[in-house]
Amino acid sequence: MNSPTREWLSKLPKAELHLHIEGSLEPEMVFEKAAKHGVKLPYSSVEALRKAYDFSDLQSFLDIYYRGADVLRDEEDFFDLTKAYLKKVHSENVRHVEIFFDPQTHTDRGIPFEVVIRGIRAALENASKDYGMSSELILCFLRHLSCEAAEKTLKQALPFKDWIIAVGLDSSEVGHPPSKFKRVFDQARSEGFLAVAHAGEEGPPEYIWEALDLLQVKRIDHGVRCLEDEKLTERLVAEKIPLTVCPLSNLKLKVFERLEDHNLKKLLDRGLRATVNSDDPAYFGGYLEENFAQTAEALKLSREHVVRLAENSFLASFASEQRKADLIQELREKA
Repeated sequence: MNSPTREWLSKLPKAELHLHIEGSLEPEMVFEKAAKHGVKLPYSSVEALRKAYDFSDLQSFLDIYYRGADVLRDEEDFFDLTKAYLKKVHSENVRHVEIFFDPQTHTDRGIPFEVVIRGIRAALENASKDYGMSSELILCFLRHLSCEAAEKTLKQALPFKDWIIAVGLDSSEVGHPPSKFKRVFDQARSEGFLAVAHAGEEGPPEYIWEALDLLQVKRIDHGVRCLEDEKLTERLVAEKIPLTVCPLSNLKLKVFERLEDHNLKKLLDRGLRATVNSDDPAYFGGYLEENFAQTAEALKLSREHVVRLAENSFLASFASEQRKADLIQELREKA
């Protein structure tokens, strides 16, 4: 039998490259931190909050996502949030993570930048010691805010530049093209940061072109709409530009009506360097293993497909060449 079993998937070494740390905030922690800080929630219970996680599109998700993040107030909160995510994915044999964080979500509430990054960084360092898990941190700019606001955030990040591998672009995609942020991405690259950007999720293929040409990104986050543009698809294949695909997120936000309709298998068959990721797992119904398991079943992926997705996750990462080689070797031994 060539189809992947849950046990086999669980043991398979893998990397996660598209994970918003604020999106791993489980309802139980929301209530715990709300009680700690005296934050009044508009939900009577954990179950009531979980039921509210029924979204019609990206914006309806973002509204509740930003409200949930309000309970994160001090360094311990960001440490606990990150630690809980890392513990969960360690149990799924995730060997390398690249975590997005949204400082503007917090600095706009009066939380200092250094409080956010110090808490996250401490948890990442613990995971390296405790689990042998490697990691990188990616600072995302919120695209519904201005380029000037992003530039202010970049300045706040510079004292911590050794802790941050890249800048990214997330939040509401439609109506906020990558070109809006060309200036701040130019500044970030001049400071030595790599670049990634969400594009081609709800936004059109043109946004992917802009991310490549104007922001000079190394990876496209989501990118599932690239198949609508043949020349774009050919370029992504030729340049080996990775796509960090998030199947359960795409399902929850109605990018695809059914998981069986998802184009992940088509992306692989076209030779694109597609990867599987969880995006905002507390909100979208599953961490990395769940994304692999449900997608493999819905699309009838073989073990070979899944191994290729796992290998792509290492190849697409910003880990050192030696770390990539070691992880790919580990994958081949376990597969």
